[in-house]
Amino acid sequence: MVDCQLRPNTVTDERVTAAFRALRRELFVPEGLRATAYADRDLPLGKGRYLMAPMVAARLIQALAIARGDAALVVGAGVGYEAAAIARLGRSVIAVEEDPELARLGRAALVDHGIAAVKYVEEPAVQGGRVRPAYDAILIAGAVTEIPAKIEAQLAEGGRLAAVVRTPGNVGRATLVTRTGGILAHRVIFDAATPLLPEFAGKPAFVF
Repeated sequence: MVDCQLRPNTVTDERVTAAFRALRRELFVPEGLRATAYADRDLPLGKGRYLMAPMVAARLIQALAIARGDAALVVGAGVGYEAAAIARLGRSVIAVEEDPELARLGRAALVDHGIAAVKYVEEPAVQGGRVRPAYDAILIAGAVTEIPAKIEAQLAEGGRLAAVVRTPGNVGRATLVTRTGGILAHRVIFDAATPLLPEFAGKPAFVF
């Protein structure tokens, strides 16, 4: 997966590729998906939820430039694959996930990998991570129609947030948000067809 999917798509940070090599992706998905766990696509987990394609997840995490001392947040963490990768790069990870079955799968996979730096919090993803006042790195593990201001407000000074922003009828745009001097800056870094997280899909517009 690393050699065929990540490296050809500009994932060149050796710390990121090492983190992905260390994870057994099949342990993070339901048993019926294990045969296709390493496929270069989003894997359906049920109830409109997906595990992001490895290439998209890796490029988003690479863009976050996570340092060893960073405290990170994963919003809509699902089965915890991205949280586990980030845990190998930073100091600690809060994984916010409101679906108890996905959280159960994630906790089991983290135990199998001996990863203790990830803490699951079963709360609505739209709340972000209220465990800490601010985070050095934030990943939204699925597409959103817009990045909620409440989650952007949880970004520490000098922090980075990565998410795929996908408005109706348009291609998804992987976006990096940085906070410098209290000012938020947004930059599109690549296109992605990541499915929307249901709770971030937004309400359909009323048509007359």
